[in-house]
Amino acid sequence: MQVQSLAGAFANPPIDAAHAFRSAMNAMAKPGQVFALKGATPPAPMSIAGGCLLLTLCDADTPVFLGGDLDSQVIRDWITFHTSAPVVPAEQAMFALGTWDDLAPVTQFAIGSSEYPDRSATLIVETDAISQDGATLRGPGIRDTARLSLPETRAFQQNAALFPLGLDFYFTSGTQVTALPRTTKVSL
Repeated sequence: MQVQSLAGAFANPPIDAAHAFRSAMNAMAKPGQVFALKGATPPAPMSIAGGCLLLTLCDADTPVFLGGDLDSQVIRDWITFHTSAPVVPAEQAMFALGTWDDLAPVTQFAIGSSEYPDRSATLIVETDAISQDGATLRGPGIRDTARLSLPETRAFQQNAALFPLGLDFYFTSGTQVTALPRTTKVSL
């Protein structure tokens, strides 16, 4: 295990984790709004926001899938050391981290079942930038409409049609996070 894997967690775990949890929940409750997540320094190329989400939401009972360049030994060791979360194949993941292309096709992830819709995956999509333009969002937590640049619209429309099943999404860039729960309707 490299030294890089041992460093970079929250400096003040109780306080930093509480702030990160609140930002993560606010992002999911208010789709399209952008929140700050900071306090961790995960190994590159993982964003600070992506690292904070993993530190806050994952533990030994939450299997994680890593896509693309994020599937490195340093990042695997960092996740294992700080959260004890196992790194697993996509179809077994409760959380997945990667770029949109790394996570494609998103249909490979669990969408829950009619008895247990909560047994679906949450995808953390690393982006170059988060922009509040592009697709129009409607649904719970949105006053009228919100706007968010998305990598595509069709996958999110199909996902919303599965409700109460489906995937939930976080989008991260640097220290920024926003979310798109399965209840959100997406249009151009």
